[in-house]
Amino acid sequence: MDCRLYYETMRNVENEKMRNFWGLRLLMTSVLITHFLVSSFSHSLNFSLSQYQNNENQRWRDSLTYLNQQIASQPWSTDLHLRKANANLQLKQWQYAADEYSLVLQKEPRNPAALFYRAYANTHLRHFDLSRNDLNDLLAYLPNHFEARLSLAIVLQQLGRKQDALDQLNQTVQMHPDSAVAYAARANVERQMKHDEAALYDWERAEQLSPRDPLYVVSHVDLLLVLERRSEARRVLDAAVRRGIPKGMLLEWYEKCKRR
Repeated sequence: MDCRLYYETMRNVENEKMRNFWGLRLLMTSVLITHFLVSSFSHSLNFSLSQYQNNENQRWRDSLTYLNQQIASQPWSTDLHLRKANANLQLKQWQYAADEYSLVLQKEPRNPAALFYRAYANTHLRHFDLSRNDLNDLLAYLPNHFEARLSLAIVLQQLGRKQDALDQLNQTVQMHPDSAVAYAARANVERQMKHDEAALYDWERAEQLSPRDPLYVVSHVDLLLVLERRSEARRVLDAAVRRGIPKGMLLEWYEKCKRR
């Protein structure tokens, strides 16, 4: 994740787009990645990921110490406070991050990075109404902000407002018709609402737009299996392997296709 944060409002929007995207992907993990991906892909990586995470956490703790020293010794700096809040996020210190972004917003009420990431932190704190408010504020003057609109849909789901979430995602797909993430997010809501054929169409579109992403493949196959369409599920898996997704990553779903 790119951790550079910038002073200027518009530079925040343009230069942090990729960082926003990966922040969103983390936020979407609980919605778009179900138990089957975790169980399938994590076993051989547990030790190395744990070691890597420990090293990363220490690096962020060191960074946080340095930033606190800089903030204490200098006049107000939006950049330093945004960087400190980002370090809090990396360490999963959600309340500290939200408080830091609030300080920035007291000085710059329309700072897009602070609005977006305070909503992100509040989502982890399960303060969904606060998240929704920040995202609505951000979209009021940046209506095409892709990550904010997707995040708002996720928050609305958490608030039990699935139709409102679907409406947001319909707008997102219209604005960003080449985004696999937008189709996948909409498919997830459609599946929850039992709009199975619509969800299948969206998973297929997500695969077409991102043909080597196994998440979209297994989500598509999982729904086909729920619908008892095993032959079709097998064809989806075979097509994914032909596109270059390693068959070993999909063995669990091949086995599921054989069950009755």
